[in-house]
Amino acid sequence: MSNLDREAVPSLCGGRGFVVAEPVRELLSPRRVKLGESTEVRRLLPNLGRRMVGAWCFVDHYGPDDIADEPGMQVPPHPHMGLQTVSWLHDGEVLHRDSTGSLQTIRPRELGLMTSGRAISHSEESPRSHARLLHGAQLWVALPDSDRHVAPHFEHHADLPQVTAPGLTATLLLGDLDGSTSPGTTYTPIVGADLALAHGADLRLPLVPDFEYAVLSMSGEAHVDGVPVLPGSMLYLGCGRTELALRAESDAGLMLLGGEPFEEELVMWWNFVGRTHEEIATARRDWAESTRFGEVKGYDGAPLRAPELPPGALKARGRVR
Repeated sequence: MSNLDREAVPSLCGGRGFVVAEPVRELLSPRRVKLGESTEVRRLLPNLGRRMVGAWCFVDHYGPDDIADEPGMQVPPHPHMGLQTVSWLHDGEVLHRDSTGSLQTIRPRELGLMTSGRAISHSEESPRSHARLLHGAQLWVALPDSDRHVAPHFEHHADLPQVTAPGLTATLLLGDLDGSTSPGTTYTPIVGADLALAHGADLRLPLVPDFEYAVLSMSGEAHVDGVPVLPGSMLYLGCGRTELALRAESDAGLMLLGGEPFEEELVMWWNFVGRTHEEIATARRDWAESTRFGEVKGYDGAPLRAPELPPGALKARGRVR
């Protein structure tokens, strides 16, 4: 998914300097952003108070939207570099096309994982014949310097491992959880899991103390470590936890995001993750000149144009709050 802001603001991310090394409860409120003509998203990362959680550097939550009489998601071809995109649905379908030739319909609780590496472009759209509701999350994972120039590729995993407990079904998107491992390719120590809680569930989820964590609320009413988290908000939890208390006041859907704090300093601008101003400027020029990022075939419409770079040089810095 693209960052469609016409006035793209650079996000200065990474570095361990602002990682909270102990358990905290920091509730993050979303910023509302229009995505195309008919979809509005709630942006949780980057946030004014928190730029990254592990290698997770971008989190959008959207829906549930009634798109029975609407075109639904319509995101034209756009570029990415230096990151992975994670597409995750609770309702609806998204048709993914990219410049490697991938064509895949992603359905609820199936993992669409695109590794941009050095350069890729893709589009996302609701199929012409689509379900009434559209509800999901789009997330980015920053690639470490050692792997950010890998060949671009796309993965689709319809059969993902699950961890169960009384009142809980956890579907593992990425990484490891309670002895289960996702088939999705990762480049840093990370975890992403969809948590379906039944009404009345009261349990403790095992965590890795060296990871920092956050929980995104997708639906329902739940308490995370005693804090009520409403749909479209995210609770940052810091590091140093061996378990996480969860309690559901209704059937509820959450996403657990975590990972080893990302040490490298980086610059995220528009749909690019790089390390220097020159990298970002070169990527923008290459997209404008139709080089390097390839062509998305089959999408009915023109590709997105990149916004103008801000005045002054972009600088990579540590985490900012």
